[in-house]
Amino acid sequence: MRIKLLVVLAVLLLLSSCTGIVDTNGWSSGNKSAFMKILHEDKYLSICNQTTLYNQVKSSDDSKLLTKMLLAYTQNLANGCINIKSFNASQATKKHRDVDTNYQFDFQKINGNTIVAQLQKGETIENILKPYIPTHPEFFALVNKYKLLKASGKTDAKTLHKIRLNIERLKLLTPHLGQNYVMINVPEFTMRFVENQKTAMKFGVVIGKYEKQTPIFSSAMQYIVVNPTWNVPDSIARKTIIPYVRNGSGYLNSRNMVAKKCYDLSCESFNPASIDWTPYLQNKNKPIPYKFIQKPSKGNALGRVKFIFPNHYAVYMHDTNAKELFKTRTRASRSQSSGCIRLEKPLDMLHHVAAKYTHESPQSVKAKYNSYKTHNINLKAPIRVHTVYLTAFVDDCGDLIMSEDLYGFDASQKLTF
Repeated sequence: MRIKLLVVLAVLLLLSSCTGIVDTNGWSSGNKSAFMKILHEDKYLSICNQTTLYNQVKSSDDSKLLTKMLLAYTQNLANGCINIKSFNASQATKKHRDVDTNYQFDFQKINGNTIVAQLQKGETIENILKPYIPTHPEFFALVNKYKLLKASGKTDAKTLHKIRLNIERLKLLTPHLGQNYVMINVPEFTMRFVENQKTAMKFGVVIGKYEKQTPIFSSAMQYIVVNPTWNVPDSIARKTIIPYVRNGSGYLNSRNMVAKKCYDLSCESFNPASIDWTPYLQNKNKPIPYKFIQKPSKGNALGRVKFIFPNHYAVYMHDTNAKELFKTRTRASRSQSSGCIRLEKPLDMLHHVAAKYTHESPQSVKAKYNSYKTHNINLKAPIRVHTVYLTAFVDDCGDLIMSEDLYGFDASQKLTF
């Protein structure tokens, strides 16, 4: 009888440690062990501001504390460890100083009741955390690089802090970047076209100057415009066009531009010399009911092609006739636009996207390009586009790339620990 009792006890202990038997707070021995291992390694670098709670968990058998730690760890994993309130205040200050700046975070909602219910049903800790773990390889590459450099003891604290901040930024990207996507790393002045987790195309970009920053956000490319017109924004019209056209259209003619009453070449034309421009020059907030359009040409400010991913920032990728800006990789040469992204190799991008993601033949694309008439080419399916701000980034070769804090986000995004 004693031997049978020992066998039964052994079986019960085995079941408790592996799967079904849980305590009153939903924890099995197996899940406790698994979560404590994650915490010990800080596998996903998400203890962050919960060090005190973690120390309590280590010295206590109270599974209520363990649940509290799980919820806090999940929250930090899903939504990062950046002080968002402080950052938003900093952004508001910049905007008050007429800096056009926008940084979009992708927050996830954490439901504590759902997590507890998963525990009680015997879900593993990894399965519970899985929806909140970034799926993009950039996250894991940078986490591994950070841990390796920190363990070496040879990396200075400033560099480690910069890497850690960028890990938190990666947590706040949209959870699923897409199977194939475009990533524009603003401070690196680089665009990567990623297909099946490999970089299929990479080249330089020119991005927004400090006062007109390229926004950080995600969208989806839907179509390409070959031989685009350039609708001159009111802000640029005030600064560089209206002062020259008050006496006639010579300035416009020399730049292949026309004056219209709307942003459409079919709209009614007008004589710029007949308009009293003074109210629009004196008040920069006064809407201008007259528009200037640059027709398709080799000298068009947008070049010969642009890639449209609709967004409320009116930002897109495009060709440029200022090719000399790509000769150096400096703030002075690469931070020149009013927010849009100028591409170093737009024709390579056109041919790649048209061949793989549209129904157009190479001959058809070439004919439309050579026509110098505006054509839209629709994609078979949208391609995700992400503008990101990563001043520390691990590339496909495993090399750590560090970039200048171009827009000051390294300084204004404070860690919560």
